[in-house]
Amino acid sequence: MKTGFAVAALAAVAAAAPGTPSMTNRMKIRQAAPAVTDADILNYALTLEHLEDKFYREGLSNFTADQFASAGFPAPFYDNLKEISSDEQTHVAFLTAALKAAGYPAVQECTYAFGVTDPKTFVMTSSILEGVGISAYLGAAAEIMSATYLTAAGSILTVESRHSAYIRSSLGESPFPSPFDVPLTLDEVYTLAAPFIVECPSDNPELPVKSFPTLMSAPTNGNITVGKTITLLTPDSVVKPADGSSQIYAAFITVTGPVFTPATAVDGGFTVTVPMAPKGGAPISGQTYAVLTGCNTTVTDETVAAGPAVFEVRM
Repeated sequence: MKTGFAVAALAAVAAAAPGTPSMTNRMKIRQAAPAVTDADILNYALTLEHLEDKFYREGLSNFTADQFASAGFPAPFYDNLKEISSDEQTHVAFLTAALKAAGYPAVQECTYAFGVTDPKTFVMTSSILEGVGISAYLGAAAEIMSATYLTAAGSILTVESRHSAYIRSSLGESPFPSPFDVPLTLDEVYTLAAPFIVECPSDNPELPVKSFPTLMSAPTNGNITVGKTITLLTPDSVVKPADGSSQIYAAFITVTGPVFTPATAVDGGFTVTVPMAPKGGAPISGQTYAVLTGCNTTVTDETVAAGPAVFEVRM
């Protein structure tokens, strides 16, 4: 039976990650919580674009067109990856220039560990990164004050969506698995990006982000679908309800609001059943994100106990 490609890719990343250095060793994180500025948002976006840019450049350097063909990808695939890589380099140059034109320092490229050892894992990881990038731009849109920057971010978002659709299709996944994409907060996105980041330049500007404890979906037999029980692993922490109660919930993030389901503690994590979205809500399908929380009414950066976990839900 087919195992979720997101699980396989993230497992490879976790296996290759260079230990668990503190987040402040990887990236300068602002300790206080002042209002997020447009410069913060641009540098946040640039941080993600640097990561994607390096990911594609490294992959194209490490694997040849023949290796991608041997892994089952069609003849034009390697050339299309070059176009995606060029797009990411252009995004880096654009955001860097925008920050400098506005008089703000721009973050520089960090050192990364992507944990990919073959073309198939590279493409699976690419699919996850593109999906997270879409959720990052979508979630940050509400924070942008400048109409000019908002339009520019929207323009990048649509291109990232096309990247995602192409990569998903190349993996045999639906290129458009849901009528809605999922917005994530700055902290949720950084939590997913942090395992790839080894160290950043000491003079990079501080970012208004923090990382939540890791949450991972355990490998499953067969596809993950609504109604299926899955295990969410908490390798870095023991999750307990903030209010002292005995109940933990998994919150499945959607554009129309989180969908909650009780989580049952097991060795190393929690089991949860993938819920059906309420009537009128966005369906839970495609690249899906879930966090653990002791609250079943809202999800904020203050109520998240671990996560997000990322996995594929098929219709």
